[in-house]
Amino acid sequence: MANHFDLEEQEQIDQIKHFWQRWGTLITAVVVVVAGSYAGWNGYQYWQNRQANQAAGLLDEVDAAAIANDAQRVQMAFDDMKSRYAGTAQAGQAGLTAAKVLMDAKNVDGAKAALEWVGTQAKYDGQKSLARLRLASLLMEQKAYPEALKQLEGTVQPEFSAAFADRRGDALALQGNSAAAVAEYQKAYATLEKRSSYRQVIEAKLNALGAKVQVASTESTGSTQ
Repeated sequence: MANHFDLEEQEQIDQIKHFWQRWGTLITAVVVVVAGSYAGWNGYQYWQNRQANQAAGLLDEVDAAAIANDAQRVQMAFDDMKSRYAGTAQAGQAGLTAAKVLMDAKNVDGAKAALEWVGTQAKYDGQKSLARLRLASLLMEQKAYPEALKQLEGTVQPEFSAAFADRRGDALALQGNSAAAVAEYQKAYATLEKRSSYRQVIEAKLNALGAKVQVASTESTGSTQ
């Protein structure tokens, strides 16, 4: 009886040996790859968290300099942020803060450069859209209307669509293209929620151009119920 069990056990061992001889190298390779990928992912996560923490510290420096209205210090901190932590969310926020401080300090070129960087390099699309809006306003102040309109081209997130249409209307109106401006203001008005106070601003701009708000039929029907 003992010999019978010994034979069965030996057969199982032989089968395992045969299986391992055939597939062992592949299994080992797969395990190594999976383990390496997991380790790599953990390393990447650690690196990202470390980058974010360090960038947060530098963002605090930008904010402190902004509160002190120290434009030179803000510029230096933002430049440091761009060179070391350009891929972080904090870098985009730092750029928006830097642009405001530099604009208040009459450093228009510095403000433009900061907004241009955020508008193309920021991590989040919302930061990019906000930078483009602010840059368009700055360019309009310089009467650079074609450049301003270029910043307002393309699709944006729904929450920015009304502001972009409104700002395009401003640039077109300042260029003397009233018809196109009215069309953009109408888009902005239609995009805004009915209870938005921003609608009154758009309506005033339309009235200034001799136009009236064109209310969509569905909205008109809803307002009479």
